[in-house]
Amino acid sequence: MRWIKSLVFLACLSPAAWLVWKGLRQDLGANPIEFITHATGDWTLRLLAVTLAVTPLRKLSGLHPLIRLRRMLGLFAFFYGCLHFLTYLWLDKFFDMPEIVKDIGKRPFITAGFIAFVLLAPLAVTSTKGWIRRLGGRRWQRLHRLIYVSAIAGVVHYYWLVKSDIRSPLAYAAVIFLLLGFRAAVWWRGNAGTARARTGRVVAAAAQGAGSDPE
Repeated sequence: MRWIKSLVFLACLSPAAWLVWKGLRQDLGANPIEFITHATGDWTLRLLAVTLAVTPLRKLSGLHPLIRLRRMLGLFAFFYGCLHFLTYLWLDKFFDMPEIVKDIGKRPFITAGFIAFVLLAPLAVTSTKGWIRRLGGRRWQRLHRLIYVSAIAGVVHYYWLVKSDIRSPLAYAAVIFLLLGFRAAVWWRGNAGTARARTGRVVAAAAQGAGSDPE
């Protein structure tokens, strides 16, 4: 499993290395800031989708060691989200905080992207085993469900950003909602099964009680 993790690590790092290489060659197109912004945003969404895909793949394939890749994939999604946000703060706005605050409040796609990034931050911070122990497994799981909201906000951010060709954001939306739909279906089946089991116990207990009552 260790060599697989190493390969996945290198694969996740390769888009950043590719951007650096293109930058050194001055091959980022006529608008380098826009190129970097779009590339880092795309990779944030892609890695969020891959992170969300780990659990369905594990359940459907039975390859339980896949779960060991989920934390690294999520951290790389946050890494590219940081690069995406830093590109906006530094290269686009030159750390002009009043302008940035005004932008976040007035432009819906910036607001959605900011929400997506802010929701990922606590997930990255609490991704260690130490934080799982501090929070407890149940609370840690509830906190990390914020990735669902972050992924949806990221798709909304992309959809509102584009002006005409919405095929790419719709493709991301389809993948994200398919993965979330799988989770919803598993949750519903689990709850339905629990409810049936509870009803069965109640009926059995009632029948047993009725049988023991004297005529």
